[in-house]
Amino acid sequence: MNKIIALLLLISISAFGQQNKDIEKPIRNLFLGMKNADTELIKSAFADNAVLQTITKDGTVKSDSIQDFVASVSKFSKDDLEERIIIEAIHTDGGLASVFTPYSFYLKGKFSHCGANSFQLVKQNEEWKIQYIIDTRRKDNCKEIK
Repeated sequence: MNKIIALLLLISISAFGQQNKDIEKPIRNLFLGMKNADTELIKSAFADNAVLQTITKDGTVKSDSIQDFVASVSKFSKDDLEERIIIEAIHTDGGLASVFTPYSFYLKGKFSHCGANSFQLVKQNEEWKIQYIIDTRRKDNCKEIK
């Protein structure tokens, strides 16, 4: 009986770990695409009608389109942009996932700023896509992520 319970627990943990990897994939692809200046990889991370927003220093929320974001990344070379993240939390319910990631951002190898990203992902056609990102950006009280 104990062996059956242990086996079921192991299967459950393994399935949960795979689900988290699947959820993380578009997020990791977004930042890999930025680092490699690969606009196709960046675009593949997002749902068709995704939303990008940033909370500014004065507390207002600035919106950006995926197309404008991709166009801005395309102006950089490989290794010019690097965002290092730590995935602190993943919450799911069916085809919805929420992921929180503190980050450090580097421009051409030099620390630029830090903050946190909040991602909302949706599962479409058996694949997770980023539907929404809102982030903060600051230069003070930063802990650089190595």
